[in-house]
Amino acid sequence: MPQEINLQMVTRDDVARIRRWLQDEEVAESWFGRYAYGDPAHLGYHPEEMDDVDEEEWVHVFDNPEHRILSIYSPEAGHIGEVHLAIEESLGDGQLSILIGRKDLWHHGYGSAAARRALETAFNEYGLYRVWVDIPEYNTAARSMFAHLGFTHEGTLRKSRPHEGARFDSVVMGLLANEYMPLDSASVQAIPRV
Repeated sequence: MPQEINLQMVTRDDVARIRRWLQDEEVAESWFGRYAYGDPAHLGYHPEEMDDVDEEEWVHVFDNPEHRILSIYSPEAGHIGEVHLAIEESLGDGQLSILIGRKDLWHHGYGSAAARRALETAFNEYGLYRVWVDIPEYNTAARSMFAHLGFTHEGTLRKSRPHEGARFDSVVMGLLANEYMPLDSASVQAIPRV
């Protein structure tokens, strides 16, 4: 049975949890990895800098049409992660990233459910033509999940990801609006739990 999730506006408590989750090496590596200087990478904003921002700056970050950032909530588990969609409006495409920060919920279908909800939003609400992901080669679970969602391998970025003292390739996969299969119980159940 597919997991039920909702995408909601990000709260300050959500950002505090994201910051704590990213202190875990395994969580940080599954998200954007680390910058070359070692800090956990995060696109759209820096979680460690958001504690003291005023309301104007908060709105600037979380109501940015180029960076749609939403919290992932489960009715049973509460806040479990974050979706980030970096939109290039002139091209009609967006880079999708999904973080399930609660490791106890990994491989239980929450990543797949969040990806489906994000795709529904990207294609139906934002009207995008293409959604793509950039996945480190060592994250085989994410590559498998996106392949099962219908994403196609579009290319490889050579040695683009620093990880554990070495550099690794990352895989770019994409999905076009006309390839997208809307949410329905039959297609959701066919997706492996990630």
